[in-house]
Amino acid sequence: MRLDKYLKVTRLIKRRTVANEACDAGKIEVNGKVARASYNVKEGDVILINMGQKPLKVEVISVNEYATKDNAAENYRVLQD
Repeated sequence: MRLDKYLKVTRLIKRRTVANEACDAGKIEVNGKVARASYNVKEGDVILINMGQKPLKVEVISVNEYATKDNAAENYRVLQD
């Protein structure tokens, strides 16, 4: 699944266009490298989102095409620095 779609499906970023713009601006890193919106997300990837006051670092646990509001957070695990 594309990175911008994964960020939207898991509700880490509310809209796919915002996720796409964040990738273009270099605010999203995957495994320590700035990632494009077309990056193919895999289980085990570590995503760093540098938006807002404090960066958010998550590890991809599963990649599902759809997620409800209740189970969206089950697709990733928040990591502490």
